Parts: sequence; structure tokens; C-alpha cells
Amino acid sequence: MKKISILIPCYNEEENVKPISEALVGLIEKELSQYEYEIIFIDNNSSDNTRPYLREICEKNKNIKAIFNARNFGQFNSPYYGLMQTTGDCTILLCCDFQDPIECIPSMVKAWEEGNKIVIMQKTTSDESKIMYFLRTCYYKTIRKYSDVEQIEHFTGFGLYDRSFIGIIKELDDPTPFLRGIVAEFGYKIKIIPYNQQKRRAGKTHNNFNTLYDAAMLSFTSFTKVGLRSATFVGFGIALVSMMIAVAYLIMKLLYWDRFEAGMAPMVLGMFFLGAVQLIFLGLIGEYILSINQRLKKRPLVIEEERINFDDKRDTDVN
Repeated sequence: MKKISILIPCYNEEENVKPISEALVGLIEKELSQYEYEIIFIDNNSSDNTRPYLREICEKNKNIKAIFNARNFGQFNSPYYGLMQTTGDCTILLCCDFQDPIECIPSMVKAWEEGNKIVIMQKTTSDESKIMYFLRTCYYKTIRKYSDVEQIEHFTGFGLYDRSFIGIIKELDDPTPFLRGIVAEFGYKIKIIPYNQQKRRAGKTHNNFNTLYDAAMLSFTSFTKVGLRSATFVGFGIALVSMMIAVAYLIMKLLYWDRFEAGMAPMVLGMFFLGAVQLIFLGLIGEYILSINQRLKKRPLVIEEERINFDDKRDTDVN
């Protein structure tokens, strides 16, 4: 009998962990009863009642497991690490807040049984803010245009991954993984299924400017060269324009030396402009260096504090 793993990353989701576990168990027993299953919650150091609720859930159903991180390891490391802990013939990754509709799971499994190794759920519409959806669209199109790898628009990670692909990500040993880019680069036999992203069932989103900026910069520095190359091209462009303006000023001064007064304004404006451009590109280069530095550190993706209902005898507190 084949086994399906479902991985659910969570952080402060006390209002959602019980409903989604109940909904998933009900769905599996009704429509996917021919499969064994495991549901793994990986908690990124929640500060609310998420962990007590997960203990209750795991106590009632041994097919539901939990990994408690020792601290918050970020929005990328925790799900990526969780994928590597699954034991199913395929693994389904979805959010805890019901934005990823669980009703799509049977069609994902069907596509997998047809021979597809990865089933990507792609947002074609969304109940989220229209402005956010538009900004995301612009971001995806930009990354897709300049990336060396064909990126997948409006792909959040929600999807099904065959065990063979899980083996690939285990071998990558990437300390700063960006799953969406890795799927685009190393995925094969991919099927894309469109869906409408729903609103959160309860609670508040944990995305803010910092988390969205981290996601954008990680994909930008990992899969594009446009930042560094644009710095070179803009530098040459500004140098050329500056030289042309300097020559024009020299000619004007030679021709109308007694009437032409340039003053200090052009020089001051030019200094501020060049200084701003330099700071922008220094910051961009710094993002690349930061990405390189994090990879060179080779630190673990996650440090576990506790795991529950696993058979490998690791479900003990390490503190």
C-alpha cells in the first residue's frame, strides 16, 4: 500500500491546527482510503497555544506527527527541512491556514499516479488583496524574465512531490534553500494545476515587508545575474552621460566664457545622483555577498527541540 505524507508548516496557528487536521483526516478516509498516510506539522517556535494543541492532536491520532523547532528558523528553512523528514511515496506541502484548498489533494494524487513526479498548484486567481496579487504578478514576471532558470509564476510551494524529488533536495545540502527556485531548476515530469487561493480561515498573516523582501532577495540573488550586470551597465551609462555633459559645459564655457555661468548647482546635483546610484548598487552587491556568506557557513537548516509520534526514537526534548 502506497503512503502519502502531508507536511504542514505552522507558526502561531492555534486557531487552525485542529480544524485542518480534522479536515485532512476526513478527506483521506473518505476519498483516499486506499493509501496509508502521515500528517506532519513542523512548528517554527510558536508562542501561542499551537504546541499544546498539536500534542493533543498527536495523542489522539498516531498518524499525525509533530516536529518542534528550537527557535524560529525562518519561512524557508522550516518547510524545506520538514520535506526531508517525510517518509511517504509522495509528499504534499500545504499551508495551515486553509489558503491552500485541501479539496485539491485528490486531483494532485491522481496526477501523481498518472506518472507525474511533481504536481504544482498555481494560483490563477486569489481572494487576497488585489494590490498584493498585482505586486506578486509583477515580481514573478521580473524574476522569470531575468532568471537563468524558467521560473513558475504564482507558485507558493503548494504541491505534491514524489519521493524521488525529495531525495534530490536531500542531496543538495543547501543551507539557504528556496524551494520554488529549486523545483523550477531540478524538477521534472511536472504537471501544473490551476486553483483559486482562498482567504485565511482564521488568524493573521505572518507575512510582512521583511519576510516578503527576504523572499524576493533570495530568489533574486540565487537565480538571476541581472543585479550585478545592471550595476555595470548603469555605471557605464552614467559615465558616458557625465562625459557628454562635461564636454558640453566645456564648449559652452569656451564659446561664451564671459556670459556662461554654470554655478555649483549642476555639480551638487551630479554628486547626489552618483552617490545615490552607488549606494543602491552597493546594497545590491551586499545582498549577493550575504547570500554567499550564508551558504559558506554550512549551518543546519533547523535544530529540533522535540518530535512526536516518530518511530526513530528522536521524539525527546534535546534541552
